[in-house]
Amino acid sequence: MYTIYHNPRCSKSRQTLAILEEKGISPEIVLYLENTPNEKELADILAKLAISPRQLLRKGEDAYKELKLADDSHSDKALIEAMCSHPKLIERPIVVKGDKAVLGRPPENVLELI
Repeated sequence: MYTIYHNPRCSKSRQTLAILEEKGISPEIVLYLENTPNEKELADILAKLAISPRQLLRKGEDAYKELKLADDSHSDKALIEAMCSHPKLIERPIVVKGDKAVLGRPPENVLELI
């Protein structure tokens, strides 16, 4: 079972989904801007990605600047809370299969899960 945290307006997200579909995989599609993971779910995704919350942040978003998230004093918990409150801060797409996940940047990263 594959799950993609997807933003259909993002070209990388669309390309990642297309790779999955080309391989005959019909993933569960989570439109994370509308159905944002909660803090526990996001922490679980981060563990599967094996990255820190800071590495999942989209630094070009207005909320990143407004919340002063560049400040290293923010805890991982605070960063996760910020991403849950402002889902545009979450880098995308994320593809999860079992206990592993990859970030679809570049989209070909998804091949690691297949």
